[in-house]
Amino acid sequence: MPPPLSGHADRALAIDVGTQSVRVMLIDPRGTVVAMARVAIEPYDSPQPGWAEQDPEVWWAAMGEACRRLWADPAADAASVAGIGLTTQRTTVVVSDERGTPLRPAIVWLDQRRTEGLPPVGGAWGAAFRLSGVTETVARFQADCEANWIRTHEPSTWKRIRRYGLLSAWLTTRLVERWVDSAAAQVGYLPFDFKRSRWSGRLDWKWQVAPFDRDWLPDLVPPTGELGRLAPAAAEHLGVAAGLPVIAAAGDKQCEALGVGALAPDLAALSFGTTATVGTTHRRYVEAIPLVPPYPAAIPGAWFTELQISRGFWLVEWFRRELGTSEVVRAAASGVPPEALFEDLLHATPPGAMGLMLQPYWSPGVRYPGPESKGAILGFGDVHGRAHVYRAIIEGLAYALRESAEKTVARTGVGIRELRVGGGGSQSAGAVQLFADVFGVPAATPHTHEAAGLGAAIDVMLGLGIHPDPETAVVEMVRTAQRYEPDAARARLYDDLFRSVYLPMYGRLQPLYREIRRITGYPPST
Repeated sequence: MPPPLSGHADRALAIDVGTQSVRVMLIDPRGTVVAMARVAIEPYDSPQPGWAEQDPEVWWAAMGEACRRLWADPAADAASVAGIGLTTQRTTVVVSDERGTPLRPAIVWLDQRRTEGLPPVGGAWGAAFRLSGVTETVARFQADCEANWIRTHEPSTWKRIRRYGLLSAWLTTRLVERWVDSAAAQVGYLPFDFKRSRWSGRLDWKWQVAPFDRDWLPDLVPPTGELGRLAPAAAEHLGVAAGLPVIAAAGDKQCEALGVGALAPDLAALSFGTTATVGTTHRRYVEAIPLVPPYPAAIPGAWFTELQISRGFWLVEWFRRELGTSEVVRAAASGVPPEALFEDLLHATPPGAMGLMLQPYWSPGVRYPGPESKGAILGFGDVHGRAHVYRAIIEGLAYALRESAEKTVARTGVGIRELRVGGGGSQSAGAVQLFADVFGVPAATPHTHEAAGLGAAIDVMLGLGIHPDPETAVVEMVRTAQRYEPDAARARLYDDLFRSVYLPMYGRLQPLYREIRRITGYPPST
């Protein structure tokens, strides 16, 4: 039986705009997902190798279609919506004119284009970067900055820009008809002051990276603050009442951390997404790696110290495409997702994959790993097959995220007592257990794997005053569905492999990566 419709408006409409789909959820003050709808989208178009672009209207149309499907569910009542929260993929850039009409396709976060040959940051900042050994890091920031590419390769578009922002800003403006965004959504190559959660001061070096016009950037509102009221056209599009408050949430990873209840610094939020991340929430600004800032958390006055493995659980997709034909065929015949059958591969192989070790740097890094980095698989023997490769992928990701977590622990002095796991990969019990064993601490998954949407809903409840503070909201809205205790014997084996083999791998292979880069030109130098 569907749950009864609420007698008054106390529910959040949470909108989660991801890379492969748009999901909308109706969530009540207890954190129950009353109803949900999903619309799949093509992640991007690639008009040239390495490019990733999308018409922003695709996301807007998918939001409307997802809401139409949601309200078709008898359990969903549009009249019960008290407020709206939006969380989106991060780093995706939309440029538009003064009316908000896009001037070109959005540049999606997976885009790999770069702008070479830019003059380096000069003056006192340039000297400081040289002394601190981060000149190449800053140069990579310049080369990766989408604004530099547009200005260099599309000067006519550049001259017409009046609004420059992330996808979250563009969608929010469609909702409230005001150029505004959440301060906790500003993750990207922007002149943003992460320590103060506002646009950088005029003397900050980020203004020298690209010639941003301050007037192009949206107004910023802290998470849980009101961005505006839902405009009539947007209300019709979403199928709800005009004038509803739209509450500032955060980027998808920060919302996910809130949605798994990782409020304390000793609770590490793991995200098993296209980009695999580990992060902890702090009430003080901490750079786990110098010049790699923490992001604003999904709650005011806090930071989310997050380290990433680019294309992390994309490696599972790589395995499915390159080596998982058998599971794909059998899954199609059985009507289950191929990933469900990958669980069998974990069970078929012993911890440690019989000596097969994987370093998951399938994409170059910025600071650590550096821009020369590559992936590696070591230890092959005639005993190894596909199942060992799959286990080595999951173990390699676990090692990499543990290494990142230990950097944060070293900087903050706060150890990790428990993992909170979100994202689609959290549905793999075998993978979550493996991470508990590698980290040597318990791991927990929440009552819904839609953790990013739940985090956005928590922000809505806080913004509306339905819950008085984040701690109360998490107690009321986040419940543990499954808890995984580390196995002592497996934890000892993994700890030995991690310290004796995994940690030395990058340092020993780095000189070879640099030689490969010198000889082949890949990854390109800035």
